[in-house]
Amino acid sequence: MPPNDPRELSLNAHWMPFTPNRAFKAAPRLFVGAKDMHYVTDDGRQVLDGTSGLWCANAGHCRAKIVEAVKKQAETMDYAPGFQMGHPGSFRVATRVAAMLPGDIDHVFFCNSGSEAVDTALKIALAYHRARGEGHRNVFIGRERGYHGVGFGGISVGGMPANRKMYGSLLPRVDHLPHTHNLKENAFSRGEPEWGAHLADELETRIIALHDASNIAAVIVEPMAGSAGVLVPPKGYLKRLREICDKYNLLLIFDEVITGFGRTGNAFGTHTFGVTPDMVTMAKGITNAMVPMGAVAVRKGIYDAVVNNAPPDTIELFHGYTYSGHPLATAAAEATLDVYEEEGLFVRAKELAPYFEQAVHSLREMPNVIDIRNIGMVAGIELEPKPGKPTERAFKAFLKCYEKGVLIRTTGDIIALSPPLIISKAQIDELVGTLAAALRETAAE
Repeated sequence: MPPNDPRELSLNAHWMPFTPNRAFKAAPRLFVGAKDMHYVTDDGRQVLDGTSGLWCANAGHCRAKIVEAVKKQAETMDYAPGFQMGHPGSFRVATRVAAMLPGDIDHVFFCNSGSEAVDTALKIALAYHRARGEGHRNVFIGRERGYHGVGFGGISVGGMPANRKMYGSLLPRVDHLPHTHNLKENAFSRGEPEWGAHLADELETRIIALHDASNIAAVIVEPMAGSAGVLVPPKGYLKRLREICDKYNLLLIFDEVITGFGRTGNAFGTHTFGVTPDMVTMAKGITNAMVPMGAVAVRKGIYDAVVNNAPPDTIELFHGYTYSGHPLATAAAEATLDVYEEEGLFVRAKELAPYFEQAVHSLREMPNVIDIRNIGMVAGIELEPKPGKPTERAFKAFLKCYEKGVLIRTTGDIIALSPPLIISKAQIDELVGTLAAALRETAAE
């Protein structure tokens, strides 16, 4: 009997995240291995990964170079303090990440997750304005249906009601842009929709008019809203946000935890959409999920303002984490960046994207499909909610796909596909074909 057999494993003590615990523990789904494009279940089945784990294993699973790098580092130095001390790996990774970003985004602050990256970015924004003598700038602007992790800062600027409703008043001075999803205008768009750029004007005409620009610290958006179900920005939308932020001296933060490291066909969404923010948050793909790591990259002027306006020989930013720039994480990050570069995975994603687009849009005639949207190597397939039972149709499709040996992700009644960038055309066909069969077989349930 395998050691991870659920019949031998107690499931009670683990309170699982973002999971219906009772339902899962009644019928558990356990992975015990992974390699390249596949997971291995506890009963020995191969499951094609159509989601890069959780948007994070962009280069596939258990890549030898990354495994060896982490193993070597663990044997050499397990941990080094990041306060008042350092180790070479964190400086090397910071240099490489900064070189991947446009313009003068040239300083990197390390953390351990996307949630921490967002809260870090918000704190840096406040510190920046205070260093410049504008500490009254403390209003943050997020967006409806945005996901920025699960810290109190992230859920405050985020716009997903289920993530917010239980947790009280959150940050006090926050407002939200409208989301850009509109089925009537944008259904079945390929790439950036034609309609919706005008929604960015809400920042100026409503939000700035209400709060006054002099009080606003930063605007934070995902270039593409991933966790809300793959909401691709309308053409010109992000550029318009940039223009308004420049006009009123607001910081613009791109949350690229999902869009970073090749997902949209370039290193970052900032390249894909041609807009340079003031800060970029990242996580997930930076280590190919081998070891948890997050980061915030900032423009030179932000770093200089915070650091150079502090008294000499003092801590300039009272912020950080025990595991910031952890040696195992930086080893994983270095090896991951090597794999991306050596295998040309960002270019591969761009070249493969048209085939992926054609495949996912072939699902248009499947039962209950009301929208399909895509960019790069990510797609969202939206289903008509079942009357009185929202989310049920998508989750049944998830279970059916898992039964057939394919992993998809659902958010509400939206199915998200974001396979590792090493996926082959034949595997794209398998992924989409299995989903099509699942949609047909569950249509009447």
